[in-house]
Amino acid sequence: MNFTQMKNKQWIAIIVVIVVGILLAALMLIAEKPKAMEEVHDAAEIETTGNDEHNHVAQPLEAVKGPHGGKLFTQDGYSLEVTIFEKNTPPEFRIYTYQDNKPLAPVSSVVSIQLERLGSKPQQFSFVKESDYLKGNAVVEEPHSFKVNITAQHNTKKYQFFYEQVEARVKITDKQVLHNNIEILTAGPEKIKSNLILQGEIKLDADKSVYIVSRVAGIVESVSANAGDKVRKGQVLASISSQSVAELRSDLLAGQKKVELARTTYVREKQLWEEKISAQQDYLQAQYDLQTAEINTSRLQQNLSAIGASANGQTRYEIRSPIDGIITNKKISLGQVVSEVDNIFQVADLSSVWVEMTIYAKDLNTVKSGQKVTIKATAFDAQAVGTISYVGVMVGEQSRTAMARVVLNNSSKIWLPGLLVNVDLTMDEIEVPVAVSVEGIQALRDWSVVFGRYDEFFEAKPLILGRRDERYVEVLEGLKAGDQYAAGNSFLIKADVGKAEASHDH
Repeated sequence: MNFTQMKNKQWIAIIVVIVVGILLAALMLIAEKPKAMEEVHDAAEIETTGNDEHNHVAQPLEAVKGPHGGKLFTQDGYSLEVTIFEKNTPPEFRIYTYQDNKPLAPVSSVVSIQLERLGSKPQQFSFVKESDYLKGNAVVEEPHSFKVNITAQHNTKKYQFFYEQVEARVKITDKQVLHNNIEILTAGPEKIKSNLILQGEIKLDADKSVYIVSRVAGIVESVSANAGDKVRKGQVLASISSQSVAELRSDLLAGQKKVELARTTYVREKQLWEEKISAQQDYLQAQYDLQTAEINTSRLQQNLSAIGASANGQTRYEIRSPIDGIITNKKISLGQVVSEVDNIFQVADLSSVWVEMTIYAKDLNTVKSGQKVTIKATAFDAQAVGTISYVGVMVGEQSRTAMARVVLNNSSKIWLPGLLVNVDLTMDEIEVPVAVSVEGIQALRDWSVVFGRYDEFFEAKPLILGRRDERYVEVLEGLKAGDQYAAGNSFLIKADVGKAEASHDH
């Protein structure tokens, strides 16, 4: 066999392989049926993908998508597309109809829908024409988790379609509930304490706080106390060298000498007058001079006492604490020149403090003197009970609020001035028809929910809430008395719901 024959055989083999490949591909194409708009009677949920339509969790079997991204059902050439529209409007059913894949006039069909939710009575929807679709007569409340039964009539012929979709629902067995310590409670009547929460701030008790001024001008010679120090009444805090104190003390000393001299003269003149040696006029003059000297000396002593200075010490003036307490402010240092009006120390007795709270105008008739309140720190876990001692009689022009005050015992020294607090005022206790435990309330998307229990399923139930206290919350809408729900450890169910929805596009 020569080279040319070998080469020809190789080309023949390659051509055979190519032909076989083409035949196999043709067979595969013939075997695959073209997809068309199929007739669907009972279809599972699909994800709606239109720009304005609501997306939900996909089910294992997918229904056919319609031109508007909804669920399309077809029977005997008649097609009905269901969407949930919620762009800039509460969720609503919109239905489009077709005959042989061509749009029908909305008025040519009469449609109704029945929704079946866990734990609720069936809800009926009727439809009216709007634009090129039929619009449902009620809001499709969240979550969009329900069975949907559709009844349609066109040209005297009736059609039935069905689908189901699941949202914010998880399956948890009794064994799992027990293992995770999930508390199951029943919604029903409860007594709720009607509370008013006010914002407040701890402040110094102005009746037990003093500002200390120098009272004399001078130069600071020494400072023996600092901010935060505990001091006793009469304790020396600082000393000041003051020329005015020195002059007062000098004048007092001179006055005392004059009193001594005037007293000696008075005694002598009195004796001479009594012995008929001198005139009575001399005796009376001596008496007058003594009285004048004593008055002047008394005046100088009072001047020194008024500024808290003693008669001794030359130029030194001592600043003393007028009360037992803690130095809360210090504005004095060595060598500083101070005047008679400078605030150089503030000393406060922190055994009691004031709690001042803001009252909005709408609550003015609620807050009264004598009411008991509970003060709770916002920065740490602490609370105390007090009584409102004062309610302001004026409303601020700018804030439109008034002020109320509680005098709070602070023997433990935990309530520090400047601390922000919440003031809980209990007004009365009322019984509400439906309430749930505070522990059961969870935030899901932009809802406040509890997870209702239905056999082995837990599903989020968005609630409209009313009054609350530390234990219970009133339910205005979303749950009825007798419904079971998860309370303690309900966050575990929320986590499972989050995992389930994270695996889908909602």
